[in-house]
Amino acid sequence: MMDNKTNEKIRAYFEYLLDNSTAAAPMWNKERILYGVPNKWNYIDGCMITAVLALYEMTGEERYFQFAKDFVDFFVKEDGHIETYNVKEHNIDNVNAARNLFYIYDKTGDEKYKTAITQVRSQLDTMPRTKEGNFWHKNIYPWQVWLDGLYMAQPFYMQYETRFNHMENCLDSIHQFENVVRLMKDPKTGLYYHGYDESREMYWADKETGCSPNFWVRALGWFCMALVDTASVIDESLYYEFRFLTKTLEELVDALQPYQDKSGMFWQVVDRADAEGNYLETSGTALIACAILKGVRLGYLPKKYEKIGLDAFNGIVDKYLTIDDDGNLNLGGICLVAGLGGPTKRDGSLEYYFSEPVVSNEAKGVAPFLLAYTEVLRRGQ
Repeated sequence: MMDNKTNEKIRAYFEYLLDNSTAAAPMWNKERILYGVPNKWNYIDGCMITAVLALYEMTGEERYFQFAKDFVDFFVKEDGHIETYNVKEHNIDNVNAARNLFYIYDKTGDEKYKTAITQVRSQLDTMPRTKEGNFWHKNIYPWQVWLDGLYMAQPFYMQYETRFNHMENCLDSIHQFENVVRLMKDPKTGLYYHGYDESREMYWADKETGCSPNFWVRALGWFCMALVDTASVIDESLYYEFRFLTKTLEELVDALQPYQDKSGMFWQVVDRADAEGNYLETSGTALIACAILKGVRLGYLPKKYEKIGLDAFNGIVDKYLTIDDDGNLNLGGICLVAGLGGPTKRDGSLEYYFSEPVVSNEAKGVAPFLLAYTEVLRRGQ
């Protein structure tokens, strides 16, 4: 059980974030703030609203649901059109936020949310794919698969197909996971590389394997969550496919465990604790913690794994949940963003991953931390 002081501290932090955020100006979306642009439909806010709904489910606080609904309604108009979202942009990240629409649709019965869900689902019909069958990460990253993208698309895809499309494309979703295991898993460590370029043309891609050179913790965390969340919405009739997802999750946790720091946290580049500039990173650690704790709760992982998840969560609390000079709570140690290619030299090197800004109170760290918090709370039920 979590002690009352820690519980109260995290709840106060959550309240602080909500009190200082609206859909137009969420304080947790540091990329929007940094670039000074109007907010739009995006996965960063989507992850945070998932956490808000999880806290609502745990506490029954109606204002949490109302906050989430109001936030979503800023974008989803009465006819179901999603303002600022463009199907033709073919950005896999933009699918993620639509997962929240299932929950709000079920609670309200308002058909506009189902219309919005269908709008997002239509993106997957025209999404470019690799020859092996995986969605490209984005139009601007042709022939590329990133671990991040499995979390951004597959839980939504599986849930839609299971609920609204007679399971027609469920096996397509599983096939995309199978390709990642086959193409992006390192046979020596059992860890997964951040990205894969089928064309082998990107400067970061190994000419033989197509993979990027390192194991980035947040990408591994996204993949852990993709596995557990997709497993949680697959139909029970797909038993062998379900077992593939849970077995892959267990094998990945086994691969991660040797690299867990004595603090409980994981390093920005997971297997290089010795590298100068490496640091214990919050978002990836929180994603791994949440995936493990949820996996144990749902019976996907044996009980013995629970300690790994709890140690990771508590490590974040001990190291990075702090009070600043103004008396405000802050969650630090969050890598702002990391990618591969693009307009800057994002080459997947150690130096690159260590060079990206480290920030506080950013949703890519805050949201998985709060989701992990709800999993800790659920243990007490």
